[in-house]
Amino acid sequence: MGMGGGNRGGGRTTMSEINVTPMVDVMLVLLIIFMVTAPLIQQGVKVNLPETKAAPVEATEKKLVLSIDAGRKVYIGDAEVALEELADKLAANAKAQADKEVYLHADRDVPYGVVVEVMAAAQRAGINNVGMITDPTGGGKASNEKKGKSKEAKR
Repeated sequence: MGMGGGNRGGGRTTMSEINVTPMVDVMLVLLIIFMVTAPLIQQGVKVNLPETKAAPVEATEKKLVLSIDAGRKVYIGDAEVALEELADKLAANAKAQADKEVYLHADRDVPYGVVVEVMAAAQRAGINNVGMITDPTGGGKASNEKKGKSKEAKR
């Protein structure tokens, strides 16, 4: 009764390879399940989010501000710049290139496309961080009228 290896009887040997066919079947079923459920997960649930008033952020140093007025004129600080030259001016601006950050202050009546063009010009100039300046009181024209009346009353 030797323990020698070899093929002594009948030609039947043990198979030492793993049968991957059942694993492939299971993986295909899982793939189909995920393909069907993925679009359902992406739609999400509609939620009525609460409205909040955000506190203004206190800036310790002066940042570069891009402004767009109601007449679609673009300003870097107080200097008016043509929209076509904005990317070149920002690329040449030492403060903008050092911080890689600007703040955008746009009039509420400016079309969205103009705001996007200004943001794209900043991105072409290598500025990746664009902050949006908003009215912290949440008031539009009505609050501006109230402010004007209160200033006139003080005079």
